[in-house]
Amino acid sequence: MDTYLQITSVIGVYVAGVVFVAGMAWRVYQWATTPKSPVRLGMFPKPATRGGRIAKMLKDTFIAPQSAAIEPRMWLFAMVFHVAALAAFIGHLRLVQEFPVLPSLLGEEGMNSFAGWAGGIAGVLMMVAVMYWIARRTFGPFKNLSVPEDYLLLALLFGIIIMGNHMRFFGHVHAAEYREWFQSLLLLKPHVPDAIRTSNVGWSLGTHMLFVNLFLIYFPFSKLVHAVGSLSANFVRSE
Repeated sequence: MDTYLQITSVIGVYVAGVVFVAGMAWRVYQWATTPKSPVRLGMFPKPATRGGRIAKMLKDTFIAPQSAAIEPRMWLFAMVFHVAALAAFIGHLRLVQEFPVLPSLLGEEGMNSFAGWAGGIAGVLMMVAVMYWIARRTFGPFKNLSVPEDYLLLALLFGIIIMGNHMRFFGHVHAAEYREWFQSLLLLKPHVPDAIRTSNVGWSLGTHMLFVNLFLIYFPFSKLVHAVGSLSANFVRSE
């Protein structure tokens, strides 16, 4: 257990962080040095004012009305996934620092209950969305359009979510223990608390982080990197 956690939840985190940052820096450099087209690429109709174009860019990026019009069901699951993922990301910020307001309002027990319910709901929603995408690419007409990368990305996401849900629903480790582990990584003095190493979710954390590390390493070189460039791409379309 100690060796597995050391590899996946300490060394692997640093390796994945370095590769992710370097890979994204390379991507940004590529985008920044790509020659601009001499022809305007805006699509008609487009807003007449800059403020209108920015509003359209934000709408196209975060609401994706074109996707909703073409395939409403896929759009619905995508929106559910992204909203739940955003909620999960905000919840994971407790690993960096406890939210100062909520514990004072809800109390320690109330905060734990709120985090448990919110994290559990987000985890289930993300799992359902990923299962829909897997089924869509396995049994539907999109099977013929799918490539191995699609299944690899979905498998990594599914592994992240399943292991996260296992820690959420079956674990008995408090967020403070996870925070101690994560803050030790940030301070470059890594250690895994005994409460995690001896718990029933030690393997879950290690496997969760294994999938997270693989996802972060692959992300800059995958098709999902479009999520980072979607704002600028949609702005070009509105120019």
